[in-house]
Formats: sequence, C-alpha cells, structure tokens
Amino acid sequence: MAAIGSPEFMGRETPSFTGFLTVHAPDLLPGAGLQVAGAAVTAAGAEVIGGLPHATTLIAAVCDHGVVLAGDRRATSGSMISKRDVEKVFRSDEYSAIAIAGAASVGLDFVRLFQVELEHYEKMEGRPLTLDGKANRLATMIRGNLMAAMQGFAAVPLFVGFDEEIGQGRIFSCDVAGGPYEEHRFYSIGSGSVFARGAMKKLYADGMSVRDAVLACIQSLYDAADDDSATGGPDLTRRIFPVIASVTADGYRRLSDTESEEYARQVVESRMSRPDGPLAALRSS
Repeated sequence: MAAIGSPEFMGRETPSFTGFLTVHAPDLLPGAGLQVAGAAVTAAGAEVIGGLPHATTLIAAVCDHGVVLAGDRRATSGSMISKRDVEKVFRSDEYSAIAIAGAASVGLDFVRLFQVELEHYEKMEGRPLTLDGKANRLATMIRGNLMAAMQGFAAVPLFVGFDEEIGQGRIFSCDVAGGPYEEHRFYSIGSGSVFARGAMKKLYADGMSVRDAVLACIQSLYDAADDDSATGGPDLTRRIFPVIASVTADGYRRLSDTESEEYARQVVESRMSRPDGPLAALRSS
C-alpha cells in the first residue's frame, strides 16, 4: 500500500474507500485471505468450513416512518453452538443499519469496511449517499467476495435504512453474487428465515408502530428458534436476548439490553399460555 503522504495516496480522489483498497491494498479486502487455491479448499473443505462460526437468523420489518431490524444471538460451527451471544446487527451510518448471516468473521469484515465506505464517501463528497446508493455500494462489496463465497466462505447482509427523500423505511437483501434486491414490508435471512418469515406473515400489519414491529420481530425469531436448531431463542438464565435496532427520522437507535429483555420476557410469558404464539385475526373481505 502507498505510504501516507506519497503522491499515490494523496492524489486519490475516488469517493470509494473500497476502490482505493482494491488498487493499493487488495489483501485488506474481506475474504482476500480465504481465496486460496481451489484444490486446497477441496481437500480440507468440510473440516475447515464446518469449523467456522456462522451467524444465523435475522429479520426486518418496515413500520410507521421507519424500519426495525432484529437478530438472534447464536453462532454455530456445524452442528455445535460456537457462541451464544454474537452480535449480528450494526449501525452502518446515521440512517441505516446492517446485519450479517453466514461466515461470521467474513461478515464482520464487511460491516467494518461498509461503515468506513459510507464515512469516506461523505467526507470526500460533502454529502451522504442516497439509500439506494448505499445498497448498491454494499452489493458491489459482496460481489467482490464471490470467489471466497463459492469456496464456502459466504456472508450475506440484510440492509435497512430510513429514506429521507420519501420519509419511509426500506429493506434490501443481497445474495453471494451481489444484488441488491429491495424487499417490501418485511424480510428475513439466515438458517431460520423460512420460519421467521412464516410467522411474520401472520403478525405483520401495514403502518404498525415501532413497538409493535419490535414485538412481531421477537415473536418471529422465537418461532424460528422453535423449529431451527441453529437459531437461538431468548436465554433467560444467561440473560441473552435478541439484538434489536430501529431506524427512523430520528436516526439509528439500538435498543438497550434492558429494553430487549423487557420485550423478550413479554414474548416468553405470553408463550407460557400459548406455546405456538399469538393467533392472527381473520379479516373477512
């Protein structure tokens, strides 16, 4: 990499920090160290990939003038629980948040680089990227990890934000080849996503408050944990509860541990009398 103060370093005018690394220090990009010869990965693939901690289930729901993003806390290595209190939900900037499912170490690298990418662009251009621009930048970064993803070191994000231009929350997903894809109303990724989405279908209502969206997300994660062994439910004995964040016109806000505990205990207590969760009201047409 060019030394600080050198013409190459000082002369860069690109607003993309990822582009700068691609030219001057590609080894610092997420997954770069994992893109080894295919034969080596094939020879030891099952053992190496199975030993990596993987983050599991995340869910987002658009609410009244914002969006809620929540994730369980479990990471797995194959069939084993490798970590019970992993962080999967992060602030990316003032009006957006990101969560990662898949290879946890690669995902954390993506989060850190994306945070710097958005900050770098704002410093260089004097204004932040639009929400669509942020989603496109993230997709480009994910696409750059395609070779490592094909070898089993995949991490995919769930990106949410408050769009200041239209005054609404929005959700974007990516696959290992990039994207992005805008999702409407709610969306979930990770090993328990099919169960979380199924539960949210019965609970979601357009225009719901932030509080109701938080409760719906926790109920959905509870159902995911009920059917997917890789998803962790609220752990009352260890006091480990989902990570929950909202993004509204007031910006990004992560709920405190106390608030998350209050919501989670409310859900657990309700399940004592109704183990399968709340019933959705049937509406006649």
